[in-house]
Amino acid sequence: MAVEDPTAPHGLKLTIEDYPYANDGLLIWDAIKQWVTDHVLHFYPEPDLIQSDTELQAWWTEIRTVGHGDKKDEPWWPGLKTPDDLISILTTIIWIASGHHAAVNFGQFDYVAYFPNRPTAYRCSFPMPIEEPSPADKKKFMERPEAFLLECFPSQIEAITVMAILDVLSNHSPDEEYIGGQAEACWGDDKVIKAAFEHFHWEVDGD
Repeated sequence: MAVEDPTAPHGLKLTIEDYPYANDGLLIWDAIKQWVTDHVLHFYPEPDLIQSDTELQAWWTEIRTVGHGDKKDEPWWPGLKTPDDLISILTTIIWIASGHHAAVNFGQFDYVAYFPNRPTAYRCSFPMPIEEPSPADKKKFMERPEAFLLECFPSQIEAITVMAILDVLSNHSPDEEYIGGQAEACWGDDKVIKAAFEHFHWEVDGD
């Protein structure tokens, strides 16, 4: 959906320009990245400190080899040797757990409430075009494809159960906390970190 472009405002050029999710998301991504950058450069003023921080290195090793043990040997894992590496890793993790997750989670019910959009199970072989159908199935499908599809869907109670779960997942909790909403008390003890959060809060909340 995007390619790296150092001349673009966010360092990325969207392959689809009229894409509100991506356009808005890049603004949040930039705010997160700046916030992370302020933290990393404050606590790791010298590049060598990244590699010598054994606790930090152990954290990254655990994420790759334990948290994603099935993917631990993949070649695409980034290394953690420089402040830029840490900034990229932390920005990605925070983005996935905040802006990205909110975008794909809270809209689930709006899409899945019309169950044919995403049935949770499919109970018969779809005859076209992957599998070779019997003459009778092919005739039935060609005459009334919507009736054939309805026979393949799960039962009403199964559909309603999944819809109810997704309705719960798509609702906001009354005690929900929003990114950039509240500072941790300890951040106020460090002027640099406090200022970084205040700037981040302004970027994402605008007040």
